[in-house]
Amino acid sequence: MISAEQGAFRALADPTRRQILMHLSTREMTIAQVCEKFEVTRGAIKKHLVILEEGNLISVRRAGRERINRLHPQGMKSAVDWLQYFSRFWDDKLTNLEIAINSENKSKESHND
Repeated sequence: MISAEQGAFRALADPTRRQILMHLSTREMTIAQVCEKFEVTRGAIKKHLVILEEGNLISVRRAGRERINRLHPQGMKSAVDWLQYFSRFWDDKLTNLEIAINSENKSKESHND
């Protein structure tokens, strides 16, 4: 079984799926409406939508014979949380780099005086 963030990252790994998410961020869409946005087969779009649903990035509801797909932004939380951990890591590293550069610049300025 894959974790929530693994499912989200798997879903986000493909550029077509990222584009589908962008389209779904503006409105709910049927499979046919999603297909209109791409030059791939309906079967390929359905597979992408299944992976997005498995990654908990979209939710699907039935309306008669149609499956309505909508963005599920809460599903991205696990991926965002994971990335924020490393964001803090880089923030610390960049702050240390900034301190070192400022210290070096001050040292150079005092030698030039």
